[in-house]
Amino acid sequence: MAYDVDRIRSLFPALDDGVAHFEGPGGTQTPASVGEAIARTLTGPLSNRGVVGDSERIADAVVLAFRQACADLLGADPRGIVYGRSATALCYDFSRTLAQGWGPGDEVVVTRLDHDSNVRPWVQAAERAGATVRWVDFDVETSELSTDAIAAVLSDSTRLVAVTAASNLIGTMPDITAIAERVHAAGALLFVDAVHYAAHELVDLDAWGADFLMCSPYKFLGPHCGVLAASPELLGSLENDKLLPSTDAVPERFEFGTLPYEIMAGVTEAVDVLASLDTDAAGTRRERLAASFAVLERHESALLERLEAGLAALPVTVWSRAQHRTPTVLITADDPTDERAASALYRALNERGILAPASNFYALEASRLLGLGDAGGLRIGLAPYTTEDEIDRLLEALRELLA
Repeated sequence: MAYDVDRIRSLFPALDDGVAHFEGPGGTQTPASVGEAIARTLTGPLSNRGVVGDSERIADAVVLAFRQACADLLGADPRGIVYGRSATALCYDFSRTLAQGWGPGDEVVVTRLDHDSNVRPWVQAAERAGATVRWVDFDVETSELSTDAIAAVLSDSTRLVAVTAASNLIGTMPDITAIAERVHAAGALLFVDAVHYAAHELVDLDAWGADFLMCSPYKFLGPHCGVLAASPELLGSLENDKLLPSTDAVPERFEFGTLPYEIMAGVTEAVDVLASLDTDAAGTRRERLAASFAVLERHESALLERLEAGLAALPVTVWSRAQHRTPTVLITADDPTDERAASALYRALNERGILAPASNFYALEASRLLGLGDAGGLRIGLAPYTTEDEIDRLLEALRELLA
């Protein structure tokens, strides 16, 4: 197993300016080959998807390659891969579809650990249907979202549970497999947000037992869009609004309008880049992804240990405390004066060529539960191209700013 961070960094033209990028949880930088795949597809022979002309067949091949690449990444069936403009858009689409079967007496469960894209669509859909929303809190002291906390609100009336596989704010990774068992025992569906998780850990929809899973390729080296994975049989059981001439086949009937073939080609290339992080990886794409995510996890874990050791010597509060978490750290200054507020640190770091944004990052409920209000904190997110030198630069800059 080999992880050459210098080789990996050479794939990203955006890194040439020397800025240390810690904003990966909001969207990673993009390899040149992903941009090239987009341009090549968009400017080559390309027509609406079909089987007659060469340009039609090219479009069809791009779509099928996209579905297979996403299925390999997510441990899913390619026939159950749905393209969407964003994860938020997909969640809204499916919340409206699923809510058609809800009514008074039904219950929907959401958590305060989640990004609002896996909260508000369900809350709003439940309210329109007259269903009840059950909220689950995480433990502020430990950052953990326990399976028991979710199980405590389940009942025979529960129709759906929405939960994140990893908090984009504090990194917490709940036990999705255990949660799925409890949810299914109650006769409900499980909708998992893997947007942040998929950038750091290999997703396995089938092993998790989740019914629906969504992610965003721009969080893991790809272009801006969203992907949903589910079994084709489950998708086939749903009735969604669509145009009359549109196909009834799945997954196509959940994809509205002409597909952006060039973006789909970019996603496929991004998955292939992920599969090549381990230069010694061999076998199927799924096997190469497993090997590459294993070396990525070791790389990011070592950097996270270095980061947390440095932060321990600074006057900051670290809010990322879960035992199992992504390499994402939320901090606030212990003395949050105007000069030390997270937003001020964000700007001051940027002046030093270090990008680590401050916000609630749409994890609004989590930020409020932590007592950080809508302001949130300074988020430090690691990515495949992060180096020890960048960690040290960040720590030194924080040391100077917080002195």
